[in-house]
Amino acid sequence: MKGVIVSCFEELVKEKFGQDKWDEILDKVGIDKGKRVFLATEDIDDAAVMNVLDKTCEVLDMSVNDVTDAFGDYWVNSYAPRFYKIYFNQAHSAREFLLNMDNVHIATTKSIANAHPPRFEYEWKDDNTLIMTYKSERGLIDLFISLVKGVGKHYHEDLKVTKLDNKKVEIVFPS
Repeated sequence: MKGVIVSCFEELVKEKFGQDKWDEILDKVGIDKGKRVFLATEDIDDAAVMNVLDKTCEVLDMSVNDVTDAFGDYWVNSYAPRFYKIYFNQAHSAREFLLNMDNVHIATTKSIANAHPPRFEYEWKDDNTLIMTYKSERGLIDLFISLVKGVGKHYHEDLKVTKLDNKKVEIVFPS
């Protein structure tokens, strides 16, 4: 994974829970506090990122779902708009934003070395119901669901998001 994910986790924890909690997470992960900066385009082993997620749950005494929901909300509504403003400005609704995600990830793989973001396929069930197929060997569909919820919040839309299986999510847009 790219370091931008851990950088976002760091910022989220520091802002919402304090520097001391982030230091405790780093300690549990085995990283000396103050001696490690995560660079956005840096390659970080997936297992190391998952370890940060696990230790975040432990230190904050939160479930994985609660932490991924917090991350999804923070990524979409605080962190990513500062760095990926163009993608947020191109879309005027959650529908437009989500339908562009595969194109964004195609562009990412072309512009950032060793980037392997998930890919998406789209299938319309009806006019307001989209089935998104999440294609990634990482198996982070629950994190993807949290990000979709964050997109709904960003565009002030009440999305109904349902996990259909380990690769498919149903998103019902408001009429």
